[in-house]
Amino acid sequence: MISDIRPFRKIIRKKTKEVKVGKIKVGGDNPITVQTMTNTLTTDHKSTIEQINKVTEAGADIVRVSCPDQNSTKSLKTIIKNVDVPIVADIHFHYKRAIEAAENGADCLRINPGNIGDIKRIAEVISAAKNNNCSIRIGVNAGSLERDILEKYREPCPEALVESALRNIEILENMNFTNLKVSVKSSDVFLSIAAYRLLSEKTDYPLHLGITEAGSYLPGSIKTSIGFGSLLLGGIGDTIRVSLSDDPIEEIKVGNEILKSLNLRNRGVKIISCPSCARQAFQVIETVKKLEQKLSHIKEPITLSIIGCVVNGPGEAKQTQIGITGGGKDNHMLYLNGIDTEKVTTKDMIDKIVSLVEEKALSLQSK
Repeated sequence: MISDIRPFRKIIRKKTKEVKVGKIKVGGDNPITVQTMTNTLTTDHKSTIEQINKVTEAGADIVRVSCPDQNSTKSLKTIIKNVDVPIVADIHFHYKRAIEAAENGADCLRINPGNIGDIKRIAEVISAAKNNNCSIRIGVNAGSLERDILEKYREPCPEALVESALRNIEILENMNFTNLKVSVKSSDVFLSIAAYRLLSEKTDYPLHLGITEAGSYLPGSIKTSIGFGSLLLGGIGDTIRVSLSDDPIEEIKVGNEILKSLNLRNRGVKIISCPSCARQAFQVIETVKKLEQKLSHIKEPITLSIIGCVVNGPGEAKQTQIGITGGGKDNHMLYLNGIDTEKVTTKDMIDKIVSLVEEKALSLQSK
């Protein structure tokens, strides 16, 4: 018989090098960070700033913006002045865009050095990064591997992605640049998992996890959760980006929920709720939806259980700070720190829970 399951809840993360992305530290002993990418035109200052501030409020630690042209890199200066989160400039081919982004305040450049051009151009990018305290993410993607690597392996495979990553790492190391992190993304879950595991064996640089082009909200969230869960449970991963064909805020929500489910990071209210059945004494599904909306502003880690009947309710309530268990005759039991405290009617239940959670959040803030 297992007397204490707590040791099994602890994930031992691989110790990687520490990299600075603006005010955020990635790798080492630092918390796993959650990223997203804007889908506005970068040249549209107002819309881009508004979206960045919204995802920051939702829990984004780092935000990436695309810089396909000179007007976009010029826009970075205005954008960065009006946001409070590190900005990564997404660069694909033109080395001048990378230089401009670094000079205009980007905290990190997402590049693939092999796609930038000759060594001289790469050296200019590295020089700009060094002069502006800008880190670099080597972004390897199964859909855009170097031609010679693709010809060698005939198709994207873990070995191909890792060979590309190691080649690009070597290019930067030969120029005495080590302020970098790496990703080896694919839309295929199995390919991504295998590539990241292989890369983790071969380098100590922080790894940016991603299942690229994962799809719309539901299938993309499921694919990403499977991929990230497999890697994070093995201690692999220092920063994550959920790639969805949806609002970037949804990417942040899913990313934070993945980390919460693995006890790797806690932000906001963690709601434990039953799927509901004929035994429920109140409408569990609607109650949870309303509570998620009303408690979305809470940033402090608080656990809440919403269980429709007494079968599992009391047991679940013992594991959470605040809990409600459905009871008969419109009398539901309220639990605080696992202790049954008072009875609450359906009409008053949501307001009561919101009030208690907000009080708990304030007390945590003051500590």
